[in-house]
Amino acid sequence: MAPMGVRLSPLGVALFCLLGVGVIYHLYAGVISSRLASFSKKKKVDLRDLLAASVEAAVLGGKEVKRVREENGLKEKSKGETKEGAKEFLTMGDLQSHRKMFNMLKNTFPAVTVYSEEHDAAEGETLTWSHDIPADILDKIDGGKYVDPDVLTVWIDPLDATQEYTENLVKYVTTMVCVAVDGKPVIGVIHQPFTGFTAWAFVGQGSNMRARSSYVLNQAKVIVSRSHSGQVKNFVQTAFGGNTTIIPAGGAGYKVLSLLDMPGTIDQADVYIHVTFIKKWDICAGAAVLNALGGHLTTLKGENIDFRDTPLNKDGLVATVELKHKAVLERLPNLDHDKH
Repeated sequence: MAPMGVRLSPLGVALFCLLGVGVIYHLYAGVISSRLASFSKKKKVDLRDLLAASVEAAVLGGKEVKRVREENGLKEKSKGETKEGAKEFLTMGDLQSHRKMFNMLKNTFPAVTVYSEEHDAAEGETLTWSHDIPADILDKIDGGKYVDPDVLTVWIDPLDATQEYTENLVKYVTTMVCVAVDGKPVIGVIHQPFTGFTAWAFVGQGSNMRARSSYVLNQAKVIVSRSHSGQVKNFVQTAFGGNTTIIPAGGAGYKVLSLLDMPGTIDQADVYIHVTFIKKWDICAGAAVLNALGGHLTTLKGENIDFRDTPLNKDGLVATVELKHKAVLERLPNLDHDKH
């Protein structure tokens, strides 16, 4: 308000008003900004949107994996060795896939925790989800399933089966995304870059996958790691007998697909067993897919795996579909993990 007795010109009135607005802005801008940020962080996430974005991220990463392999631009280097002495590789395919997948999901859902096997964030990647929802997801999954972002954990594996990738055994290679709600795997995506096929599932809602018509427990076909086997072969033969068919294969994603109704060159197995340490980005997507189909992926002790944090799963795993999971667990011998 102008001092009493002072008359302001129209220009003076305008300047006085602008000054008042400026003072108010500076007084309250911080509060408004804080409240807007708080609102943004608390915005709930539609799980169908997150499923569609996860599929898009896995496919996008897969294109990078395939391109790098076909251009022979792997530039692989060793990340070290596993507990069993097998080399762990990092390639340009891993990094390029990670950059696309991680940044797309994090840019689209900034309040959601995202863990990736790799850690190169690559500045300048401004990708976001296209907001396209594939027709089969629209057909099977209803929208409107909102959850708070603080209960969500997303695990991404930009390139599963890196060792096999370097050996050009590309049938084993997958890119994967998993969404856990309160530590339980709920959404799983397993994409095969070299065939273009994408398996997805939403627990309790639907999937584009299905179990095979039959599985056997006696004389079961058991799929195991070809590069991190440890003592798994002896372990399996003790559990299922000396005539058990053991299938060495690369990639946890591939091994889960081998339990399902898959066409083509995918091996068919009845049980998937891993006795050594394994990271959660390797197994979360598979756990969600199996859970959606009535299957199980647990530790060797039959315990569910918590997918909230702490990447390492130290207790091995056993995965089944339709077989009585408890009956499989009862066959397994005790395992001293410190020796494997």
